[in-house]
Amino acid sequence: MIPHSLGLPAQEQSVVRTVVADDERLARQKLMLLLKSEAHLQVVAECQDGWQTVAAIRNFRPDLLLLDIQMPELDGFEVLDKIPPEEMPMVVFTSAYDQYAIRAFEANALDYLLKPFDQERLHHTVERVRSELCKSRDNEITHRILSLLSQVRSVTVPVPQRDNRLVIKVNGRVVFLDLDSIDWVEAAANYVRLNVGKESYLLRETLGGISERLDANHFVRIHRSMIVNVRKIKELIPVNSGEYVVVLKNGKELSCSRGYRAGLRGIVERSC
Repeated sequence: MIPHSLGLPAQEQSVVRTVVADDERLARQKLMLLLKSEAHLQVVAECQDGWQTVAAIRNFRPDLLLLDIQMPELDGFEVLDKIPPEEMPMVVFTSAYDQYAIRAFEANALDYLLKPFDQERLHHTVERVRSELCKSRDNEITHRILSLLSQVRSVTVPVPQRDNRLVIKVNGRVVFLDLDSIDWVEAAANYVRLNVGKESYLLRETLGGISERLDANHFVRIHRSMIVNVRKIKELIPVNSGEYVVVLKNGKELSCSRGYRAGLRGIVERSC
């Protein structure tokens, strides 16, 4: 096994960490040359037999395994049998023989590259890998946020009492709103709209101004024009580009922009 340098910038989060396994040196060299043209992909180890490949997966926990089928010691399928599900990377088989293709896909391989393949074919596969990894990572973040949401509870240590109401003026009336009753707040031109159950209140106020009057432990901005009460959230549904649909307990669906996802996660963590 030939390990490769793992030095990466701390901010690089999209690198596809890859193990290359092929017993033919020339085949490995050609594949390594093609992989150099793929941005944000790093080969962490080269392996020339089955046991080396098993060891590399356990030691480096790669995102992607480019796996030849016919290798000494263990063939490609036997390698996969040695890897527990929680350690299994994305698998792409590379082989000069097409008769293993059906068995490869039965083993949940993402793709099957028939040698000789060119840069375009490899690039298409790498892009599929990136797409699947992105979905996987977004799902992981979603599960973590939902897990935190399920643990939200009241703080039990003694704290100074604060008025849990928002006092507003509406049509000449003074209305006292319980903060817990507010579902979400949205910007509406030069006004903000407070959505409270089946009612709504329109105030001549900025979204930034109203946010200063809300409890920062329970209200979070999910969009440049929207604030939501965390305690009203029922579930989060991931959509494209890392955004979320925030589903409230009353069934209302709101959009959470990717740029505000960290704020949502942070307030959930503080609430636990």
